[in-house]
Amino acid sequence: MLQDNLILEHYGLNELNFDTIKSYRDRFAEVKPAHPWNALETKEFLYKVGAWGKVRDTHKEGVTLAGLLLFSEERIITEVLPQYFLEYRESKGNEEWTDRFTSQDGTWSGNIFDFYFHIHEIVRNSEPQPSIASSLTEVLINMLIHADYNGEGGVILEKQPSHYVFSNPGLLLVPTDSVFSNTVSQLRNPNIVKLFSLLGLCERSGSGLKKVKQNWSLHHYKTPAIDQDVSMHRTVVMLSLSTQERQVSSSEKDTYNTSITDLGNNFKDVEKYQNTPENDVEIDSYNKYLIEELKSYNNDVNSYNKEDNYCNSEINLYNNDVNYYNNNYNSYNKEQEEDSSNSVNVEDIDTKLWDIAALAREKKRLSPNQMEHIILELCKEKPLMLKEFAYLLERTPDGVRNNYLTKLLRKGQLQLKYPNQPNHPKQAYLFNKKDIEK
Repeated sequence: MLQDNLILEHYGLNELNFDTIKSYRDRFAEVKPAHPWNALETKEFLYKVGAWGKVRDTHKEGVTLAGLLLFSEERIITEVLPQYFLEYRESKGNEEWTDRFTSQDGTWSGNIFDFYFHIHEIVRNSEPQPSIASSLTEVLINMLIHADYNGEGGVILEKQPSHYVFSNPGLLLVPTDSVFSNTVSQLRNPNIVKLFSLLGLCERSGSGLKKVKQNWSLHHYKTPAIDQDVSMHRTVVMLSLSTQERQVSSSEKDTYNTSITDLGNNFKDVEKYQNTPENDVEIDSYNKYLIEELKSYNNDVNSYNKEDNYCNSEINLYNNDVNYYNNNYNSYNKEQEEDSSNSVNVEDIDTKLWDIAALAREKKRLSPNQMEHIILELCKEKPLMLKEFAYLLERTPDGVRNNYLTKLLRKGQLQLKYPNQPNHPKQAYLFNKKDIEK
């Protein structure tokens, strides 16, 4: 397993997403407004927080693995960690996902810092109770800081109407039965923990999940469950939104059975009482009462039997989730391989487009504003695919997408030709005329 303090000597500031760095520094300054690090240059600031490292004996330096995971982009991260994958998906209870995004869709950076805050916004807007939203983000941050990013299957959060499932590669570093009571912190990724803790998002006390369990108990929800799949080397945490069924002792069950017998005897008494005509109305009301009581007891008894079946269903759910995650991850790799062609039909590139992009081909170093201007001018002429941009600008497809197209999409200056299908084989980028009208 790679340590997150590993210094990647061949990965410099150019491999980082400066929008993410700015977002991190803005939040850092908000939490620590008088901190002396706020005045540091970018590289020195990253060194202080553990995202940049220096090799003393060779005088070489570079981004740390933790810095790459928090501040770089998906395509670059997977050069070092090929199995790296993040996913959020939401369902209303059927097989189709009503909301879903992954680190591979190309519309955002794909790093774990931006993933956390994207999920944080979703949870805050969808869960009306702040304490529930806080517990969910607590489990999310635990998943991100303890995941083994060199493991298979990726980091996945799934939301169902009745529960949340958090799944990540890597087994727990403490016994499962002590997770919700442990107060000693065992860190797989100490630098990632430091980067998040500097923003006040986590602590090194090992009490995060203990607080979640306490909060779930206060809301009378079922106790959070943890499943460790040793063969798949994965950890799955499930937070149920169903209220906890009351635990009933054997003596209470005997009382229920006795009560049912007594009710049966009461019916015999009622038969005798029914012979008196003037009491018909009263008897009818009493009969209804007894029937409802019997139904209530029967329902309680049935609930005991259902409880064991429910536990088995929960275990099956975990196993199904793990299988689904792996199948889904493989399907993404297949999509990427099927769409790997970068060939461009030169006949589709007219002289005007070639002339507009001339400056980018002549100068290998352009300011972001200059490159964005050229891209927008190209899109004003016609929708263009990623490989066409790469050909016109003489840049790598990943560089064009990660450094420019993603930002222009975020700003609303460009839009996707197939917005609901990010991986469409004919995906193209269109100039957003509505942006001018604003």
